[in-house]
Amino acid sequence: MLANIEKVKELIPQKEPFVMVDELLLFTEDNLRSRFKVNSANLFVENDFFVESGIIEHMAQSVALHTGYQFFLQNKIAPTGYIGSIKNIEINRLPKTGESLETNVEIIQEFMGVTLVEIEVFCEDKIIAKSQMKTVLAS
Repeated sequence: MLANIEKVKELIPQKEPFVMVDELLLFTEDNLRSRFKVNSANLFVENDFFVESGIIEHMAQSVALHTGYQFFLQNKIAPTGYIGSIKNIEINRLPKTGESLETNVEIIQEFMGVTLVEIEVFCEDKIIAKSQMKTVLAS
């Protein structure tokens, strides 16, 4: 693990109760692996399930974590970013409270503050969601 929840909170712009990543497991220039344990107090939990909008927010925060850690390694403050677009999203199953998500982010292209990524979300070692997302850094 490269960063636990306390360090993660320093690397992303979101603040409690809106934090949807707990750990940074792997970081390279083109990849990231994050973890998030779903708990019953989460804003996106309904009837003991982490709903679709929560999974999407977790995906976006995993991308933000990549950017935040990249800036941290350069001793710079990470800028705020926004979701520019989401394409080809598939959500096959909603995780239950107590389950952990492990998410892979692959950077496809970065240019002038716009990042295109492929994201896969795993739960219990099975892929439960995937998408292509474009994020944009605020100027």
